[in-house]
Amino acid sequence: MATGHTDPQRRARIVAATLDLVAEEGVAGVSHRKIAVRAGVPLGSMTYHFSGIEEVLREAFGQFAGHIVAVFDAHLAAAADREEAREAVTDLVHTLSEGSGRDLVLAQELYTLAARRPAYRELTHEWMRRSRHHLERHFDPDTARQLDALIEGLVLHRALAREPHDRALTREAVRRITTTGR
Repeated sequence: MATGHTDPQRRARIVAATLDLVAEEGVAGVSHRKIAVRAGVPLGSMTYHFSGIEEVLREAFGQFAGHIVAVFDAHLAAAADREEAREAVTDLVHTLSEGSGRDLVLAQELYTLAARRPAYRELTHEWMRRSRHHLERHFDPDTARQLDALIEGLVLHRALAREPHDRALTREAVRRITTTGR
């Protein structure tokens, strides 16, 4: 196994392993030892690359938030007009709610941490700001804020429902919120 100085991917593997563990066991199940084993790195790499578990978690959740923002961008970037943006938001809700559930679990773990710890609240504020930025390309700021909240709620409801609602309901909810404004 390469040393920390010659293994430039070690830090990235630690972060990825952290997200995997949080998705499987929750934040409460994460430890330096479990992360090191999952990442395939010596335990000492944890303290070499990070000052503590909080730094690992903040970086991991920062990376996760960036991933979700990239999903927003991938859906909304090509929309040329308001109607295409509405359809892109509908697609986004269904993409986020129909996946493996990993992103949903990670989002809820981050929200729980943010509700308790200000450092994580800053991560969620930045995530929301960046997500709204993508929405504001197509909608006024107030509508973008409402739409962002709608997306979060619909994703959660669809992902956890025994019988998730269909695209028509999502499309109608998006249309209702986006009928006014720019």
